[in-house]
Amino acid sequence: MNREQVVRWIEEIGVVPVVRASSGALAVRAGRALAAGGIEVLEITMTVPDALGVMHEIASKMGSHVLVGAGTVLTADAARGCIEAGAQFIVSPGLNLEVIRVAQELGKAVFPGALTPTEVITAWNAGADAVKVFPCSAMGGAKYLRALRGPLPHVKMLPTGGVNLTTARDFIEAGAVALGVGGELVDAAALEAGQDEVLTERAREFLSVIRAARAGLKKSAPA
Repeated sequence: MNREQVVRWIEEIGVVPVVRASSGALAVRAGRALAAGGIEVLEITMTVPDALGVMHEIASKMGSHVLVGAGTVLTADAARGCIEAGAQFIVSPGLNLEVIRVAQELGKAVFPGALTPTEVITAWNAGADAVKVFPCSAMGGAKYLRALRGPLPHVKMLPTGGVNLTTARDFIEAGAVALGVGGELVDAAALEAGQDEVLTERAREFLSVIRAARAGLKKSAPA
């Protein structure tokens, strides 16, 4: 799958679940539960125990219908290892130009983290496929995203931080191409309790909100 196809897949779904779990087995279960709810994309963070093994397992067993990526990638070497393990996209909490370079060299999509206008512009000009605006909530959430989009309408932005079922619509209306969602979607307590269906239902709820928000934008767009 090429970079354009990966970005299109993520944009169509509209959500990138940020998977943090206390074990690799729980992370794999989270992936299955979210896919059952219609969210067939996963960001496995490097904080998950044996994260590379988890990526490899998901890529090899669910790769035909689940897009797996790597999150919290801080170095170029880590990016390379994640891609070798099967990650189709790389996400960073901050801006590291070497991480972008490695992802590009290996033909994978990359979503570097940025917060200020200067960082967003730098990330985009370096070849980011979309810019992860993080932590977006700390700067005002959807209002901040809308402010960034004003002078930078050509930049694809993926806000993360403060995205939940209440705010998701506002972020989509502010111009997000997709939403990065952590604990509000990947409920660690539910996983630990064996209540995987909680994640499946929440996935459906997020998708419903996003579809409704996008439908509203289409109706309000000038003919």
